[in-house]
Amino acid sequence: MTVTDSVTTGAPGTGDLRRPGAARPAPRRRPRSTAGTAAALWLLAPGGLLTVAVIVVPFTVAIIMSLLDLDQYSFRQWLSAPFIGLGNYAEALTRTGLLHAVWVSGSAAVIATLLALPVGVAAALTTHLPFRGRAVVRSLYLIPYVLPAFVVGIIWRIILQPDGVANHGLAQLGVDGGLWLNGPKSYLALILVQVWSSWPLIYLLALSGLQGIEGSLHEAAALDGAEWAAKLRYVVLPLLRGPISLALIISLLHMFNSFTLPFVMFGVPAPQDVEVLPVLTYVESFQNLRFGLSAAMAVISLVLILVPLLVYLRTVKLDTEEASA
Repeated sequence: MTVTDSVTTGAPGTGDLRRPGAARPAPRRRPRSTAGTAAALWLLAPGGLLTVAVIVVPFTVAIIMSLLDLDQYSFRQWLSAPFIGLGNYAEALTRTGLLHAVWVSGSAAVIATLLALPVGVAAALTTHLPFRGRAVVRSLYLIPYVLPAFVVGIIWRIILQPDGVANHGLAQLGVDGGLWLNGPKSYLALILVQVWSSWPLIYLLALSGLQGIEGSLHEAAALDGAEWAAKLRYVVLPLLRGPISLALIISLLHMFNSFTLPFVMFGVPAPQDVEVLPVLTYVESFQNLRFGLSAAMAVISLVLILVPLLVYLRTVKLDTEEASA
């Protein structure tokens, strides 16, 4: 039988594929390699175990504790503590200073982040181009970031004492500094110190973004006659949108969760103007010994943190899809 005969008669053969409308053979599926699947699972196992140990187990324990009437009397046998459901959440929202603490933490974090943003970007722009001594300047810029939080808190607690350096400097200008660690000014002191300690993070990420900009873009802008301000507005800042967004999210979450800095600066119990959520959770847990209530506050704090994080991840996903389209 020739090829032509097989096309005419429909007999199976190579000529069957040339017939118009003939069904294509189904693609062959590669048989799964058991050894390859097992190897992939072994490679993923450390990450999976780490996720379970670091995230799943603590979060599960926190949720269970938040549903129990857990205090100093029932802590030793906490699994047999009375189950009260959402009682701790209701008490946290209605009978404690949780909402005020959320407001203090959130507003201070937003204000400090917005104030630190131009400082970090300006520092990155000034140290992006090479000059003599640039490495020294870059190292000095990182000092506030690498110092431990309790050291920063102690230093600024000394500076902001009523007879400290800050008030002596203000007195030279004819200004009465007053109390910075208690009263309404303590809120300003918290923002000031958070800005001082967090702007290097924005500086680092902005600097990495600047180093990723190709020199040809700068040359093209220069050939088009763009001045420094125009180049900064239309070339540099749009390309820094990703690193700056990441820096804002990280800085915001870090400040919202900041515990050591306000704890060292203002002590416990903290003044009401600087009673942030982590410190309030600590007080309920280790001073009032209301472990169930503090666990409910911790879960609420985690939910609040997830909101900006999910917004950022959603934005990054949208950017990726637009870039691949």
